[in-house]
Amino acid sequence: MSPTSSGEPARRRARGFTYLGLLALVVLIGILLAAAGEVASTDAQREREAQLLWVGHEYRVALMRFVSRQRTYPRTLEELLGDAADSPVQSRYLRRLYPDPMTNAVDWVLVLAPNGGIMGVASSSRRAPLKTGHFDEADQDFAGASTYADWQFMVLPSAVRRKTTP
Repeated sequence: MSPTSSGEPARRRARGFTYLGLLALVVLIGILLAAAGEVASTDAQREREAQLLWVGHEYRVALMRFVSRQRTYPRTLEELLGDAADSPVQSRYLRRLYPDPMTNAVDWVLVLAPNGGIMGVASSSRRAPLKTGHFDEADQDFAGASTYADWQFMVLPSAVRRKTTP
């Protein structure tokens, strides 16, 4: 036997192990990239949740200001952008209509008051929230929510008194 013929099978076996090693490395890199993508996705959802809480509070505060001044709920969200043109004093309750961070559109679900008008807003997203606890005092009801649509930013009817006429 010549030395070349006895070394050939050893080289073939070495190439097979190298190929298996590269395959294992590609699989490992794929798993690590998938895990990194999951972490990034979760982080982005947490950021949208924080934005939803901020925007929801802005709507709640605007509704409270509107109700305290007008003694009634607004009929549309656009009313929060300012009083009617014939009003002697212009009031802005909200700078602009903020989009729902979970859907990235102004497609809020309106929470209607018993006597008409809008007493709150909620997200139209049906995704399950990541945040399930440690809410502000005003948002304690959100702890048991199964979807973002259950996070309702409202001004309760007790805050509205009959509008008195002079």
